[in-house]
Amino acid sequence: MKTGKLCLTKSDDQPQKGPCLQNDLSKLWKVMIIDDDPDVHHVTRMVLGKFQFEGMGLQFIDGYSGSDAKRLLQDHPDTAIILLDVVMETEDSGLKIVQFIRQELKNRLIRIILRTGQPGQAPEFEVTEKYDINDYREKTSLSSTVLATSLYSSLRAYRDIRALDKTRMGLQKIIHATGNLFELRSLNELAMGILTQIAVLLNMGNHVSCSEMECFAATDELGQLTIYAALGKYEPFVGKPVLQVVSSEIGELIGKAQKENKSQYADRCYIGQFKTKNGIRNILHFLYSEPLLPSDRELIDLFSLSISASLENLLLNQEVIETQKAVTFTLGEVIEARSGEAGHHVRRVAEGSRLLAGLLGLDQRAVDLIWMASPLHDLGKIGIADAILNKPGPLDPEEWDRIQQHPSIGCKVLQGQDKEVIHAGRIICAQHHEKWDGSGYPDGLSGESIHIFARITAIIDVFDALYHKRTYKQAWPLDKIVALFQDEKGKHFEPRLVDVFLDHLPLFLRIQNDYQG
Repeated sequence: MKTGKLCLTKSDDQPQKGPCLQNDLSKLWKVMIIDDDPDVHHVTRMVLGKFQFEGMGLQFIDGYSGSDAKRLLQDHPDTAIILLDVVMETEDSGLKIVQFIRQELKNRLIRIILRTGQPGQAPEFEVTEKYDINDYREKTSLSSTVLATSLYSSLRAYRDIRALDKTRMGLQKIIHATGNLFELRSLNELAMGILTQIAVLLNMGNHVSCSEMECFAATDELGQLTIYAALGKYEPFVGKPVLQVVSSEIGELIGKAQKENKSQYADRCYIGQFKTKNGIRNILHFLYSEPLLPSDRELIDLFSLSISASLENLLLNQEVIETQKAVTFTLGEVIEARSGEAGHHVRRVAEGSRLLAGLLGLDQRAVDLIWMASPLHDLGKIGIADAILNKPGPLDPEEWDRIQQHPSIGCKVLQGQDKEVIHAGRIICAQHHEKWDGSGYPDGLSGESIHIFARITAIIDVFDALYHKRTYKQAWPLDKIVALFQDEKGKHFEPRLVDVFLDHLPLFLRIQNDYQG
């Protein structure tokens, strides 16, 4: 790599056009020179022009006053060293900048080398004792050897402290990410969360966006690894077989990870191998622009423990959720068959409730929950006699009173269950016949005291009942149904929900067509 003096202007510290732009500024240690004497800047650049530490040269940033220093320090928070004059516009300008760095910017990483031509005004012992500096030099004794030695020791300290700080931040990120990962409820969400967190871990202190990453998550589908989540370069290849889109070198590394059943590292590449208890293989591929440091690998290895646990937790939760869904849909369909409802009523109510919940902006967890719980809305009809449920004509007052008990019956049947889906089903059972104006049953609830799940299910249930033929009535024409909903805004139904429902009516009609009785 070419090293030497950077052609920086005095006023804006931006590189001038010329051969010196061949330097990659991201590969240089930033050294800020703050001194009101232009000759000091010139000499410093000349003396350190060919200086290198760990194969990296220096990028000089020039400032000539305390105000320059404050601006430049905020523009360049990744500065490694500041060569700071004590006396500039005031006798203690440099000391005020030290306080600004440590107290206001909270920058503990930058190494501060204080330089003074008037040591009597800033005695070394007193300054070193009172101010958080890292070196103190008198300009008269600052030879090229002394200055280079000071830079070597300061850069070593900066490198080590930055590595420790990165590890500390990485551990904090892992702790935070672990909690978040266990809350994710789909494999795709989990994979995107993992990829994003690894990108953050490996790019702390760097200015690289996730879009610049090359990473993906893949799972073994019928013996073939298929990408199901990706960032950056691989995003267009979601759904594609891994071996069709990766290089032969990456393919070989993935094969090695699978064969040895453990994660692999190359110079700039990480292949995470995770095999779940049911034998499904999951692969994470991450290509980084810089070689992975030992500290990077340690953080990834630690984070991998969270990845494995999160995958197992997700699969276990999915198994429980699938079981709960099967129970709720089966129960709903049993009631549907017994009460002579139109075929697929339960499925249409579930799909319609999920759609309306999403259109209202409920979070994905709530949308999934109402989808699984709404089939239980009429569970209480299990306690109603067949003669009443299937009566072809109008009900008498006693029969109607009995029908009005089915929300309470369903609520009692589901009482004492602590599963989230069953608890939501219990709420829907109990409240889906309540009305916005308080005239519903069984408890006369009104407004927002009726749970949003019950308010949503009520609209979809009534719409489906009117749209289809029942033992006691014919199907209504669509225009008549729309007129009823308009009339019942603020009475039976929450006005906002009616508006959203009618604004998206074609979507709900599509569900009717997809699940015809």
